[in-house]
Amino acid sequence: MTGKVAIVGAGPSGCYTAQALLKAAPELEVDVIDALPVPYGLVRYGVAADHQGTKAVTRQFDRIFTRMGGQFFGNLHIGRDLSLDTLRAAYDAVVLTVGLSGDRRLGIAGDDLPGVIGSARLTRALHEHPDAADLPDLGPTPVIIGTGNVAIDILRLLVKTPDELAGSDLGPGPTAWLARQDIRRITIVGRSPAEAARFDPAMIRELAGLARIDAHVAPAPQSDGAIAGLLNTLAAETSGPLPVDFRFQAAPRALRQGSDGLLLDLDTPDGPQTLTASAILTAIGFASDGQLADETAQACYSAGWFRNGPTGALPRCREEGQALAARILAELTPDAARPGRALLRDIPGTVDFAHWQAIDTFEKSAAGPDRCRRKLARRADLLTPPPLQDLAS
Repeated sequence: MTGKVAIVGAGPSGCYTAQALLKAAPELEVDVIDALPVPYGLVRYGVAADHQGTKAVTRQFDRIFTRMGGQFFGNLHIGRDLSLDTLRAAYDAVVLTVGLSGDRRLGIAGDDLPGVIGSARLTRALHEHPDAADLPDLGPTPVIIGTGNVAIDILRLLVKTPDELAGSDLGPGPTAWLARQDIRRITIVGRSPAEAARFDPAMIRELAGLARIDAHVAPAPQSDGAIAGLLNTLAAETSGPLPVDFRFQAAPRALRQGSDGLLLDLDTPDGPQTLTASAILTAIGFASDGQLADETAQACYSAGWFRNGPTGALPRCREEGQALAARILAELTPDAARPGRALLRDIPGTVDFAHWQAIDTFEKSAAGPDRCRRKLARRADLLTPPPLQDLAS
């Protein structure tokens, strides 16, 4: 089957959709577009730096562009460099998989106070996204609000020793930032009972093996479910120098500025309580940053977090991509007059997959002895990678 399909967003949802399309119809012209000069989106800038096994999915994504005929057009911002209407006119189908890059607000009084830091903002900086803000100082008693995997990712990186970060791709800047943080206690706050927490069990097992953590869980889980049992085991078997308090059934009600930090008012089964925090890290979900937010009504296909909200890990992205590819192929009406990728090749400043391959090789070569890569963090360097000796200086 012939036809031209453009996918806007080179993260896992976009790549899985491209992969499924080309497996089913190798003659398709499938182009993956991203506003960044590099592909893989959430895998590169969202998956934790110490979870390299998860990041290895990019090896199969590479084959989309090296063996299956797909093409990558990076540093191409739809809405700035090219309108969505123009893109739709050039292709038989357009798929939007641009994800969510903003932070969901707590929705309580004081959630905009200085010291309230969203997980998207923090993780983008930790993972050296070129558009990230500077990493903030967290102070001695940060509080993490949320009981999902993102909350545990943040906690794990804050708790790990330098030796435990070996083999990750955490860069020199974030590594130095972690070393400067004089954290003396971390509190995790969740509305739900411990039994209903949304942690992946593997994430809790991973915490139990860390040297610094001394976990406490309140109220203690009473059920015999998997998460409850793991949390009880975590509390019983850890005794490191850094206290980590899990506070369940604690609903944030308001945030106030106190003399010694932020004051977080909570509603609990035992009545109102207040925590003092040097910083509040929110890990309660993501929101649109406005990019293409109103475009789903324009008869485009969409997938991933952009379509469904911030739910689902890589297996769900794969399943959705396969289902979407089948739908596109069933509905596709090829028009040979559409220019497809010929239009994109004429847009100045775009980069191709060979450009990414050069960056990938460069970053791996520049890695220190205890890291698997050293990311280029500035957009200018991603567009024109510097010599290796410049990066090492």
